[in-house]
Amino acid sequence: SFAYFTIKDRLPQILTRVIDTLHRHKNEFFEDHGEKGVEAEKRAISFLSKLRNELQTDKPVTPLEDGLPDVALWNQYLDYQQNLSNGNGEPSWFQSPWLFVECYMYRRIHAAIAQNPPIDNFDVFKEGKAQNFFESQGAIVALCTYFQELLKNIEELDEKQLQDELFKLLQVSLWGNKCDLSFSAGEDSSQKSSPLQSLENLIPYILVNDMEKLWSLLINAKKSNREKSNVRVDLILDNAGFELLSDLVLADFLLKSNLADEVHFHGKSIPWYVSDTTKHDFNWTIKKLQSANHMWMSRCGINWEGNLKKGVWVYRDHMFWTLPHEFSRMAEVAPDLYTDLQKSNLLLFKGDLNYRKLTGDRKWEYSVPFHQALNKFHPAPLCSLRTLKSDTQVGLKPGQGEQIQASEPEWMTSGKYGVVQFDAAL
Repeated sequence: SFAYFTIKDRLPQILTRVIDTLHRHKNEFFEDHGEKGVEAEKRAISFLSKLRNELQTDKPVTPLEDGLPDVALWNQYLDYQQNLSNGNGEPSWFQSPWLFVECYMYRRIHAAIAQNPPIDNFDVFKEGKAQNFFESQGAIVALCTYFQELLKNIEELDEKQLQDELFKLLQVSLWGNKCDLSFSAGEDSSQKSSPLQSLENLIPYILVNDMEKLWSLLINAKKSNREKSNVRVDLILDNAGFELLSDLVLADFLLKSNLADEVHFHGKSIPWYVSDTTKHDFNWTIKKLQSANHMWMSRCGINWEGNLKKGVWVYRDHMFWTLPHEFSRMAEVAPDLYTDLQKSNLLLFKGDLNYRKLTGDRKWEYSVPFHQALNKFHPAPLCSLRTLKSDTQVGLKPGQGEQIQASEPEWMTSGKYGVVQFDAAL
């Protein structure tokens, strides 16, 4: 399966890159912290080398003992996996659900650093995320320019024109999801060309396109909420770099077009899946835009800082997003987060990992309804914007998946196809 090749090839490659990154920063650790920094770097590398060996030799997945806040939840989940194996020994790297061991690896990478002060705040993936941002400069300039020009006459747009612009920016945010470093094991995945030019040509590759449903939800909320409470949209983020920028543009468009009154962003509380957005990445991106020597980039950065100060943009992270649980367990494992999401008018889930967690990462029949695969996860109306990079897909028309499979065996993992898949809450 695709999962097998991920565990066999891609995860060891990622670990090797992490070890290499620590090696390369040895002098910096020495300059900042003296011998203590070098000692910490050696301990972290030794921890990670051991981890790589455990993975490659299919050792049992061991309980966490690092005393971090989420340890009890992880170890409960490990117990749950052990019970599932019906006494067939402990779950090992190749004899466990893919989603679980992949999340587990990233959690162990975090432990390797977090347990080794004074380098315990070092993000081993930070360089790759920054590089993706800088290598996508052309696309970022094009998008910021387009957006700032759009804002000049956004007041004059009629409903049809607003809808067209929303659909455009949803698609930019959807295809921005291709910029995924965990998928390319850290190889270049930046956005080189203008993200707006190819949208027309990419429409046939959107296998489920529920943009009309999103539009009617937002426009109805806008009309019925004039007097009452705020319209709130939540963006559950995926990758930093160009994808994050495309999400920020979409979020600002929702505010400026009055389709939303506030946008809440949800990022990861620890470095995750190579390129996932943390609070540091979020703030760093806005600062970088502010200081850019390009008028429209810096205008975006200044306005977005303003959105945060005014409280119309809110950034949050929660431990639950970096646990191995599928989202149908959220109400039970993280009731505070579930209750918060219930206050939203629309949840936009970005990317492949969120899709896997929404659908329980199972080998569904392609035509199983999205609503059924969500397994009672319905805090609010939700939509997944995802380019396909793993072999889980639901909600297709009968025969649609089989037809593509016949001509393109790799269609589910190539990142060529996408979905904008909506489900109204019950």
